[in-house]
Amino acid sequence: MLIDQGGSDVLSTAPEAHTSVRDLFRRGLVIPAHPLALDADRRLDERRQRALTRYYVAAGAGGLAVGVHTTQFAIHGTALLPPVLELAAETASETAREGREIVLVAGATGPTTQAVAEAELARSLGYHMVLLSPHRELDEDALIERARAVGEVLPVIGFYLQPAVGGRTLSRDFWTRLAAIESVVGIKVAPFDRYRTLDVLHGVVRAGRAEQVALYTGNDDHILADLITTHRVVVDGRQVEVEFVGGLLGQWAVWVKKAVELLDEAKLARAGDDAAVRRLLGLDGHLTDANAAIFDSANGFHGCIPGIHEILRRQGLLAGRWCLDPAEDLSPGQLAEIDRVWAAYPWLRDDDFVAEGLDRWLA
Repeated sequence: MLIDQGGSDVLSTAPEAHTSVRDLFRRGLVIPAHPLALDADRRLDERRQRALTRYYVAAGAGGLAVGVHTTQFAIHGTALLPPVLELAAETASETAREGREIVLVAGATGPTTQAVAEAELARSLGYHMVLLSPHRELDEDALIERARAVGEVLPVIGFYLQPAVGGRTLSRDFWTRLAAIESVVGIKVAPFDRYRTLDVLHGVVRAGRAEQVALYTGNDDHILADLITTHRVVVDGRQVEVEFVGGLLGQWAVWVKKAVELLDEAKLARAGDDAAVRRLLGLDGHLTDANAAIFDSANGFHGCIPGIHEILRRQGLLAGRWCLDPAEDLSPGQLAEIDRVWAAYPWLRDDDFVAEGLDRWLA
């Protein structure tokens, strides 16, 4: 495990760590977007926060994304951000005894000064990369300069976040310019929109960095189809193949053991296993239907974070659905939809795995 509690830049000061972490990330991982465990008083529940991290690592996740949308953007700019980042890094470091490396991704938000400061905090805690959320008050030129500034602290993962949960529409030219920045090592593509997804793919190819920029699906409505598809992007008469190598997802904050199995099968599918292709195409609709209930697509995704919490509560990992905002809870009818998909798709769940490890993770 490449955790540096002393605050040095792991990727720039240790060449062997640089190669290892970046190669792991480029190869493709399951990276859960880490939720925030709260108690009934809406205070950090450290015991359950650690249990979530232990669950993700035990389930085979190759990375963790902390301080991202699923963690609740409201922790940014508060005293809650440092301990939440530190708990995940510290708990993940327990896997060092097993010889595993976990890629740690910290979310950064806000204008340039804030984003750089959050990247510096993440670096001091041993994080390897920053998932840089879009900022609505900056134009595309300013967003590019912001990415350059953050990239001087830690490698950057760009983030196409859907507008319904705080994102914005960005041009194909923006993604070309972002991908051209040497410190950009990946892009999380999560507009929930095929046209905008193609803008990212074309931008990476236009920048000439299709081999260096790892594409991670965040399109929770199209996860498996993204992961099994080889896209042939034609730019200036050249045809370039690009693929989504892994997923950095709120949906993969739940049922993670199954998510790891699905990504393994998706890699077989991309390698030419037709049976795997057919199986995953059949499961794609099931996973999308389950996600629609959990993420509350019927109500503009208002209940997406409580929906994730509800799944984890049912498995015993969380004590409740509490969010920082008392008004943030399931939408009317959402619980019945979660009941429906829970019963309909038992093959997507990992209840037995969680039940077996829960006491150990909570200890």
